[in-house]
Amino acid sequence: MKGFGVHTSMWTMAWDHAGAERAVAAALDYKMDFIEIALLSPDKVDTAHSRRLLEAKGMPAVCSLGLPEGVRASSNPEGAMAFLRFALDQTAAIGATALTGVTYGGIGERTGVPPTEGERDNVARVLADAAAHARKLGLAFGIEPVNRYENHILNTGWQAVEMIHRVGADNIFVHLDTYHMNIEERGLALGILDAGDLLRYIHLSESDRGTPGSGNVRWDEIYGALKAVNFKGGLAMESFIDMPPEVAYGLAVWRPVAASRDVVLDEGLPFLRNKARQYGLI
Repeated sequence: MKGFGVHTSMWTMAWDHAGAERAVAAALDYKMDFIEIALLSPDKVDTAHSRRLLEAKGMPAVCSLGLPEGVRASSNPEGAMAFLRFALDQTAAIGATALTGVTYGGIGERTGVPPTEGERDNVARVLADAAAHARKLGLAFGIEPVNRYENHILNTGWQAVEMIHRVGADNIFVHLDTYHMNIEERGLALGILDAGDLLRYIHLSESDRGTPGSGNVRWDEIYGALKAVNFKGGLAMESFIDMPPEVAYGLAVWRPVAASRDVVLDEGLPFLRNKARQYGLI
């Protein structure tokens, strides 16, 4: 999880043979250091095909997901444990180095009230189990706080740090996202500074999830804070263009956020890379 990467949703949300081959080929064309595979349906992934493809192309990968409804950690810890163990097994079989994302809950999970102590206890128990299983497989395991409209459990960098301390596993890392930080953090730099050396992965997303550099995210503040904490992890561009209805619903994406995929890649990607070079991060 080092260097500059991209979320494979730029090209596909279905990690089948065609989607995988299309995404890996495009990532190579754009000289990515790694890809982030959306492991939304771990049971439908041909892990042998993915591993052969990634190894043949020399493309490192991480996987990410959110917990499906019915196996959310806060309300069904046993189901969440089973789901995450299987997802971690699939991640290892693919040859990826980590599983991250909303691994503690679901995208669109809200009860209408703040999380209870019982919910937090359930989440901590699930994360401890997942971290232990990840360790056996030689994987890192991440948690990504998201905004209050998508989940009620973890929304900020300091909450993610607090949860990691509660779990007590040293192979869990913080995964931040500038889109969510722009909503939840009192200052964009604060989430990064709060996470400190636990921050090992970050999504670089614009304020409207569109083309980086065209919105309200204060990128110099982001990159300056990353430099300040001596960030050495993965920088992954994430923008959402063509979402299937079920994913768009969870993310509340109701309109086009950019003119095209080409605009995001040909304008947003150089912008982010140039900033990373300016601050000595790549």
